[in-house]
Amino acid sequence: MSVDAKWEKKEGNTGTLTFEIDAETFNQALDRAFKKVVKKVNVPGFRRGRVPRMIFERRFGVEVLYEDAVDFVLPNAYSEAVDQTGIEPVDKPQVDVEEIGKGKKLILKADVTVKPEVKLGTYKGLEVEEKRTDVTDEEVDHEIGHLQERYAELVVKENGEVEKGDTVVLDFDGYVDGEPFEGGKAENYSLEVGSGSFIPGFEDQLIGLSVGAEKDVVVTFPEDYHAENLQGKEATFKVKIHEIKEKQLPELDDEFAKDVDDEVETFDALKEKIKNHLKEHKETDAKNSKRDSLVQQAAENATIDIPEVMISNEQDSMLREFEQRLQGQGMTMDMYTELAGTDKEALRDQMKDDAEKRVRANLTVEAIADAENIEATDEEVEEELKKTAETYKMKVEQLKSALGSTDLIKLEIRLRKAVDFLVEHSTPKAEKASEETAEQN
Repeated sequence: MSVDAKWEKKEGNTGTLTFEIDAETFNQALDRAFKKVVKKVNVPGFRRGRVPRMIFERRFGVEVLYEDAVDFVLPNAYSEAVDQTGIEPVDKPQVDVEEIGKGKKLILKADVTVKPEVKLGTYKGLEVEEKRTDVTDEEVDHEIGHLQERYAELVVKENGEVEKGDTVVLDFDGYVDGEPFEGGKAENYSLEVGSGSFIPGFEDQLIGLSVGAEKDVVVTFPEDYHAENLQGKEATFKVKIHEIKEKQLPELDDEFAKDVDDEVETFDALKEKIKNHLKEHKETDAKNSKRDSLVQQAAENATIDIPEVMISNEQDSMLREFEQRLQGQGMTMDMYTELAGTDKEALRDQMKDDAEKRVRANLTVEAIADAENIEATDEEVEEELKKTAETYKMKVEQLKSALGSTDLIKLEIRLRKAVDFLVEHSTPKAEKASEETAEQN
């Protein structure tokens, strides 16, 4: 195939890509189109699929083959035209036929939206706050408290009243304007008092009740309650307490440590392990926070006219990611939107600002990689392929075959190295503040 392409830039991020396909290639496409179409036509005196080309064209005209012929040559021709002109399209093109005919060049024109130019602002020497990564005894005790709660046993209170933290087994029957409503009734329902899982004010009114007690609990549904017919309405719940259970926390000793983690022998060892885990988490969080902050600053300093289609595509990507996370939690998008009182399109609209920030950040980091001549080495690509293959329990060659190209991996490495560059050339705020204090003294 011989393709001759020309790019004419217009306003903003759009332009016209004109490309010509040689006559021989187009004639070959017409041959393929004929073989496809002839199987579907009936001509008296000929079996289906056996009509001679000359008879076919005389009866139906060669023009009926044009659409299929263009479809055959367009993908490769467009790809070659893009390579020739060096443009980076960000959307599907709108292609029109300028000139077409048997034995002639095929001339096509495409209106194309391309990746925008990035005018970088300041990206070296950016100030960034250094998050503290030390772990306090209070933080360790707080984590141990969570473990203690998780391993607590519920013990029935033979006597006594409901207290915050107790779990009650109760019946409730709800009414709004004297009428029962859907979902307002349950029997032998277990509720942890103080968990905040019920309508605000409901759980507090159970405190002080004893087993067998009955009470009318009056509450008001929140204005943003998921069921629109109940928003802001006052409701009365007839409640009966069947059972009260209190938490019995385990002793914080060596036995507790062994129950919690079979890799430790003592409570002190458990505390040390928790402390190390918290420190690792803080260090990772601090590292990611620093990188995100620097990228955000560099992106804010850059000037970019982002095509709306790039933001829209990113919204679609974010929505797919969100749906995948929901599936990982055993929930569908329909279930989520019903519970949240929204719909998929409204959720997508909420993602627009974040989608624009993400696109801006990616374009900025890629521009920094270009400006600093940052590339992915063959060794780095191979290492990344090995890690990815291990994650998906595949052989490297299988992964390469599945990917078809390592371009995406190269891009990911370049972007990562560009952010490393930002970190290496940044200035810690805490350090600067310390220097100023020292100078004043």
